[in-house]
Amino acid sequence: MRLENDMKLDYKDVLIRPKRSTLRSRREVQLARTYTFCHSKQTWTGIPIMAANMDGVGTFTMHKALAEHQLFTCLVKHYDKQDWTNTEGINPNYLAISSGTGQADWEKCKEIIPTYNLSWICIDIANGYSEFFVEFIKKVRAHFPNITIIAGNVVTADMTQELIMSGADIVKVGIGPGSVCTTRIQTGVGYPQLSAVIECADAAHGLGGHVIADGGCTCPGDVSKAFAGGADFVMLGGMMAGHEEGANHIISKYFHTGEYEAINGTDESDGKGGTSRKMTPKLEERKFVQFYGMSSDTAMEQHAGGVANYRSSEGRTVEVPFKGSVHGTVLDLLGGIRSTCTYVGAPTLKQLSKCTTFVRCTQQFNAVFVR
Repeated sequence: MRLENDMKLDYKDVLIRPKRSTLRSRREVQLARTYTFCHSKQTWTGIPIMAANMDGVGTFTMHKALAEHQLFTCLVKHYDKQDWTNTEGINPNYLAISSGTGQADWEKCKEIIPTYNLSWICIDIANGYSEFFVEFIKKVRAHFPNITIIAGNVVTADMTQELIMSGADIVKVGIGPGSVCTTRIQTGVGYPQLSAVIECADAAHGLGGHVIADGGCTCPGDVSKAFAGGADFVMLGGMMAGHEEGANHIISKYFHTGEYEAINGTDESDGKGGTSRKMTPKLEERKFVQFYGMSSDTAMEQHAGGVANYRSSEGRTVEVPFKGSVHGTVLDLLGGIRSTCTYVGAPTLKQLSKCTTFVRCTQQFNAVFVR
């Protein structure tokens, strides 16, 4: 047993210190980045924010909406060949097929990738420390030498380096920080997300690789902190959940407002020569969408017939408020990141990490009116 005593940080533990800036407007900030990947040698240009490969987030419909803003989508791995056949308007520059390490997933990828001329694959498992995972990455790289490989998840520099040296172009960083992930509760395993991003990014960049900060962002400010910590991409699940592009069933619920309204045509005698009107509680309709972790019992029941008796659920199921179209959320998110850049004098997203000084804090914001 070893104990590491040095401080590790989450997004909530820091703020970004403002600096003098020559930028006059958020409009001047350039968020698009251009990357060339170490193994595939492909060059990509876009805004490096990704929708996670989760039910209700990583959908074809979400991909089409986000691609309009140059944002990326990692599709859920459960789309089958028929789903691909029935979908039009795929833009391979802003989309990755997702795969586990099972033979069925691999056979599906070998058929779909050349059929649709895909440029990206996201090899996604919960525990990226498996030797079998490393060997699978090598197999994918050998079969598709020119495809850009995303692989994860890990949280340490040494494993980041091993995945890159095994053929991954981009390493997905994060174990347990997600809003519907219970891995840390079930296993006690994890790593504070900001420190994981900083350390893994440093390791990856030394080899010419890239990293995705996956999980833990609750607001645009957290996304800015992830980029400021060295992340090349930021992957969002909960922040992208609850939109109509997620194609999940919308649930209507009715809540008592505390007010009452008269029922039409219900005047009746009050026994004193007058009349009274019956009143009914006034209800307000609110809409919600179910959102769940991909290792939750909900996901396993939907895609695997239930939770296997040798494992436990490592995700929760929640209902998030329905947010309408994702376009409004994207504009709010990008506006927040541009504002971060103006506060530290970074004219481009690329320069944000160079302009950032983090300061430790005990409170990020005043929550007195937050419900």
